[in-house]
Amino acid sequence: MLSNTAAAPRVLVDVLPASRVRDVSLVTGFALLIAASAQLAIPLPFTPVPITGQTLVVLLGAIVLGATRATAGSLLYIAAGVAGVPWFAVTGGATIGYIVGFVAAAIVVGAIAQRGLARTPLQVAGAMVVGNAVIYAFGATGLALVVGLSPTAAITAGILPFLIGDAIKLAAAVALVPAAWKLLNPER
Repeated sequence: MLSNTAAAPRVLVDVLPASRVRDVSLVTGFALLIAASAQLAIPLPFTPVPITGQTLVVLLGAIVLGATRATAGSLLYIAAGVAGVPWFAVTGGATIGYIVGFVAAAIVVGAIAQRGLARTPLQVAGAMVVGNAVIYAFGATGLALVVGLSPTAAITAGILPFLIGDAIKLAAAVALVPAAWKLLNPER
């Protein structure tokens, strides 16, 4: 089994009965959600990185699924894409750093959630900020290496245009996660 559920759920999906089928379904579904969120890509004329919903899906998924399942889903997404499933946003490799960053963010944010530190609005906001910082670090590094941008140009093209959108995604997560905990586990 991918998770070890205790009496009290550590992450949101732990309110469901534990089973291998549940975990495999969650990991597969998570990979498919990441892929679906890449399909609506809005290109920006001043950067090779499009706007997608992937950061919201990855970070929210890590909070809901925990580190192990979210990491496995992120890795499945990458493995299927590398194997030829055409679901990466078409960028000529410019987004490879972000995609690798999804795995790192799943590990970090999932671990935060498993410690019970992503349940209140402030905690969810903090986890989302940390997760975005991880993805940005990998993404800007990837831009610098793959596209050949200077560090300043990589930040300008790969981080700054996305701050407002990611703040909106953060607000959505802040609204959803605590409400879901209250709905699914009212005694906590």
